[in-house]
Amino acid sequence: MEVPRHWRLKQQRYALVGEVCPHCDSKIFPPRDVCPYCGEEAKTQYTMSGKGKVYSYTIMRDAPAGYEENIPYTVAVVALEEGPMVTAQLTDLGDKPVEIGMPVEMVTRRIRQDGDKHGMLVYGYKFRPAVRA
Repeated sequence: MEVPRHWRLKQQRYALVGEVCPHCDSKIFPPRDVCPYCGEEAKTQYTMSGKGKVYSYTIMRDAPAGYEENIPYTVAVVALEEGPMVTAQLTDLGDKPVEIGMPVEMVTRRIRQDGDKHGMLVYGYKFRPAVRA
């Protein structure tokens, strides 16, 4: 991904910033400017809580170029508390087995590095098992 595009998406990728529809109150992620539920304009920013539950998951045993160091890794569809579903890598699992319905929370982690030693580091959201208070 080129640097300008990464810079434009940083709020979305670092803080799960989406939109809320002022007409039907639906939470939208990623931002779309038009509500997919009622079709009205939705440009009001909304920051998701970052909390959700595992809806589905799979273990990746192959990876595209540049991501080989991560295999095997777990990717999940996470149902956010606000309603949207997002696809993300699960991290910090340790020996904990992944289960459907498992509570998770968003964390910011390194996604990849462009270039060998001096390339841009790209960060984004991943999810880890929820830490109990």
